[in-house]
Amino acid sequence: MKKLIIVSILSLIFSLNTYSQRLYEEQALEVGIKSINNFREFLSLKNDANYKTELEPLIQWGIDNFQKYGFDIERLETPELPLLLASKIISKKAKTILIYLQFDGQPVDNSKWDQENPYKAELKIYENGEYKSIDWNALENITTKNINDSDIRVFARSASDGKGPVLMLLNALEIMKTNNLELKYNLKVIMDFEEELGSPNITNAVNKYSEKLSSDALLIYDGPEHPSNLPTLEFGARGISQITLTSYGPIVPQHSGHFGNYAPNPVFRMSEILNSMKDKNGRVIIDGFYDGIDINDKTLKILKEVPDNEFEMKDKMQFKTPDDVAGSYQESIQYPSLNVRGIQSGWVGDEVRTIVPSECVAEIDVRLVLESNANTLINLIKNHIENLGYLVLDRKPSKDERLKNDKIITMNSSTSYDAYRTEIDSFIGKWLINSLRKTFNVEPVKIRTSGGSVPISPFVKILDIPAVSVPTVNKDNNQHSPNENIKISNYIRGIESYLGILLEDLE
Repeated sequence: MKKLIIVSILSLIFSLNTYSQRLYEEQALEVGIKSINNFREFLSLKNDANYKTELEPLIQWGIDNFQKYGFDIERLETPELPLLLASKIISKKAKTILIYLQFDGQPVDNSKWDQENPYKAELKIYENGEYKSIDWNALENITTKNINDSDIRVFARSASDGKGPVLMLLNALEIMKTNNLELKYNLKVIMDFEEELGSPNITNAVNKYSEKLSSDALLIYDGPEHPSNLPTLEFGARGISQITLTSYGPIVPQHSGHFGNYAPNPVFRMSEILNSMKDKNGRVIIDGFYDGIDINDKTLKILKEVPDNEFEMKDKMQFKTPDDVAGSYQESIQYPSLNVRGIQSGWVGDEVRTIVPSECVAEIDVRLVLESNANTLINLIKNHIENLGYLVLDRKPSKDERLKNDKIITMNSSTSYDAYRTEIDSFIGKWLINSLRKTFNVEPVKIRTSGGSVPISPFVKILDIPAVSVPTVNKDNNQHSPNENIKISNYIRGIESYLGILLEDLE
């Protein structure tokens, strides 16, 4: 056993000195496969933050698993669920990296999943046009040479978003522990249990615990890598605001035979509003919505270097023509977006009824970029609706208001967090690019900003540090949807990425 460990250490050191094609592939595969039972246990822990009392086992799991690697753990209390801070300080003189991990996940609807329990992980292989369950022992046959021959995935809620990256980091720490390798810098890990709720307590928590969180840079271990399967760095993310619109018809639903053609239908009111917000090509036509966005030549060059295959993207999503906001996918996500994420009125399917509905509710998300201001965009939307002749309220209308106004909308809004962006040629950018370049012997994909949102801007603003995301999971992971999954090949490569970063000198 001792001989094996010594050989393993020498292998790592030799790899570091020779820059082989994949520095840590063998070690990552061995430890990654051995960790599957721990991963399955982790995935079995419920993590829907809407049910806060169910998350204590998840919190304890985080404490136990980071303590194994010599981290000091603190519960950072908030009005709701706590944050966990794991710290490993090697020297007061060394730089400090803070890593953000997400522990909670989206709600589940068991009826929509192709397995009995979304919290009971299943191993599946893609054959003959579908994913079929296979025995977990099949993982023992995977080698570095055949890992990409088959599409094998773990299916469970949060397999990718975001329990997978948690296990990747722990496995990287396991390799270091087994081989007596030391950190190159102080390391802090912040664990968030309310990300899918918009991390409502994160700003106050970062303010309150800013001294404990003090660091030189923040890394976000979250999100899908580029579809090319090349190592990926994302230097920003959009923020997010939410808007709820409610239009009104009769005070209670009315029989459509008796009152159709007479009682106003709130669905058509809502349709008028939503249809007025975009042109036929999908571009927002609310005055001022895109103000301040400047895609200069330097930025355009960065965007064009991302190796997107837009034909393949459209083929997978099965639509012909994308919204015409900008010239490319990468360019389009440099702009704020306005998206209707859900709409509800009356009943459908087996419960459909012949009624004029009383209300229509539309849920909207507005993705923010660094150049846009959440309050400004929300006010622009409100003004736009008012210019259509609507009385805009922040509450339900009274009887008197309903009798005096034909067109009434209730509008409620909130902002979860703002956008952030770090320069690619910053010290943290250069350090990460060098690490991934050495680990994989390829140039990483550098994305100026991602389309999604993570609760990072409070860290950037309050701690005054740069932030970069290191995404590792597969793009087609069904994030936020039924049948969420992570490819085994991505799981292993993620361990490699995080190990390379842990072993990279930081001056």
